[in-house]
Amino acid sequence: MAAINIVLHQPEIPQNTGNIGRTCAAAGARLHLIEPLGFQLNEKALRRAGMDYWQEIDVTTYVNYEQFLEKNPGARIYYTTTKGHRLYSDVSYEPDCYLMFGKESGGIPEEILKDHPDTCVRIPMLGQTRSLNLSNAAAIVLYEALRQNQFMDMKLEGELHRLHWKG
Repeated sequence: MAAINIVLHQPEIPQNTGNIGRTCAAAGARLHLIEPLGFQLNEKALRRAGMDYWQEIDVTTYVNYEQFLEKNPGARIYYTTTKGHRLYSDVSYEPDCYLMFGKESGGIPEEILKDHPDTCVRIPMLGQTRSLNLSNAAAIVLYEALRQNQFMDMKLEGELHRLHWKG
């Protein structure tokens, strides 16, 4: 079964990664973590943010970006960055695509972005805002990719309600 993938490149804040993990559990997405991480995977803050969902998350860690590429050959990767020229909503996401997000303090490294200008996407923001919270950005892009793929195998409470509505 195809699943959208969230990739965090060197995440620093355990609460953000925990929140993203919880979102992955709810959405059926896989989580990929590229080291170094700014925390230990057994940290209390990570577990607290991910709640009791952490054991349900399909998580893979990699020692570096090169190992990630090696272990995922042919992956269609979309790099979320404030430097992207395309809006995240203007891209057609494949059901097994990879959505990459960089570390909280600096984003995805420039050397990675310069090699992939056509798959760099951004979330629009007003004024002088530097960036969104990492877990919010991941949720925004993930749910757009899911929407484009008819939410895959997720249960859609609204659809179930409409099917039974007689009014």
